Amino acid sequence: MFGLGGQELIWVLLIVLVLFGGAKIPQLMKGMGEGMKEFRKATRDDEEDRKLGDGSSNTRV
Repeated sequence: MFGLGGQELIWVLLIVLVLFGGAKIPQLMKGMGEGMKEFRKATRDDEEDRKLGDGSSNTRV
């Protein structure tokens, strides 16, 4: 995963824990999860629009 081994991941997690503290980490993860959910929804909606082929094109020349 991104060229990181187990030891590097542990270091990254420790640094995040020190920077943000234990209480902030669940809030950060929740925010990231919500952001990913919105991104997937937008991507899915865009793909559905392309499949429908409603005649409108968002490309510029």
